[in-house]
Amino acid sequence: MLLKPYPFSYNWRPLSPASTYDQRPLMSFLALGINHNTASVALRERVAFGPDCIDRALRELVSQPGVSEAVIVSTCNRTELYCNLDGERQEQVLRWLQQFHGLESTELANAIYQHHDEEAVRHLMRVACGLDSLVLGEPQILGQIKQSYAHAQQSDAVKGSLERLFQKSFSVAKRVRTDTEIGASAVSVAFAAVSLGRRIFADLAKTKVLLVGAGETIELVARHLREQNVTQMMVANRTLPRAQLLASEFGAKVMTLEEIPDYLHEADIVISSTASPLPIIGKGMVERALKARRYKPMFLVDIAVPRDIEAQVDELADAYLYTVDDLQGIIEQNLETRKRAAAEAELIVQEERDQFMGWYRGQNSVDLIRDYRQQSQQVAEEELQRALLALAQGDSAEQTLKTLAHRLTNKLIHAPTQALRQAASQDDHNTLKQLRLALGLAPE
Repeated sequence: MLLKPYPFSYNWRPLSPASTYDQRPLMSFLALGINHNTASVALRERVAFGPDCIDRALRELVSQPGVSEAVIVSTCNRTELYCNLDGERQEQVLRWLQQFHGLESTELANAIYQHHDEEAVRHLMRVACGLDSLVLGEPQILGQIKQSYAHAQQSDAVKGSLERLFQKSFSVAKRVRTDTEIGASAVSVAFAAVSLGRRIFADLAKTKVLLVGAGETIELVARHLREQNVTQMMVANRTLPRAQLLASEFGAKVMTLEEIPDYLHEADIVISSTASPLPIIGKGMVERALKARRYKPMFLVDIAVPRDIEAQVDELADAYLYTVDDLQGIIEQNLETRKRAAAEAELIVQEERDQFMGWYRGQNSVDLIRDYRQQSQQVAEEELQRALLALAQGDSAEQTLKTLAHRLTNKLIHAPTQALRQAASQDDHNTLKQLRLALGLAPE
């Protein structure tokens, strides 16, 4: 039985041609910046984004044409812009960076680097893992990246694929720290000094530490000690203002170098780094301190050159003295350990990058899948309404269902059939193989 003419307007349209999807703007990742390998300290200072301008910079950056998301990472060793771009917009981002800091294009020409898509993903993961740091495997960079990401969130500058990328990078860094020895060994003098203390004292948090000097190295030692929950510190320095500045940050007691003999017996650990041409702590001074301590062991680390602590101190039974040479040997061994761990970390980064890019590329098919599903549902709905009308007009249920199945099948297989015929006429075996796979047909 033939169906009666269909009274509804038939507005079904085929999927947009492939060229329509190909012409849509492509989103891409960009990592653009400078670091300690490419730029001098002076240039890094000029390109840095301080706390007073970071929020404004983020707002400006995401307002640039084609920039949908952005995160700015700015530390003493690097300034990097991570963006999700609408098309090829990297030159626009570079121009904005130059204009924001009032730089000439020639000033950045030899220092700037750019990474795109897969390489941008890999670069961010390597940075988060400490593989691109001045000190291989250093952990501070991860915290700095997390802080940069938090700023971007607060400024509503990251909310899509770039957000997913940063979260993925955090998990990759955690995996690298867990699965490799990248951060287990000391590779700086300050860290090595504190690590040695951990070998002698089971719980550094219960020790009292005397820091002699107030320079950059001692400040870094104090930070490492705080990370080990050390709360009892004393700072001795030739000038009190500098010592007080350092002590205020760590809640430490302050004294002059001349006062050291009065307080040395209180210290379980002594770490010294000054520019004094002569020793500050002598054998006799330590001997008296040990007696006052009832010969409770004392750990001393002399990082200074020339020495701050007389070499003869090492002759005392309960004094454990280490010099910068001892630490350097430890650092060199540990650096080799980190290099081996870094090779393992690179494999993890590669694996995680490929996994992320697989997810990211899959997002490009979302529009196509949505259109295909809507088209199929529209075809099914229109054919169902046609069948229901036929039944309402008294047509045979059996014949109506057969017609529904026939018409629905023809419409759904029309486009794949045309594609199969075209591929076959062109002897395109690769396309035929892909179509067979996509249509769920058994392999030849």
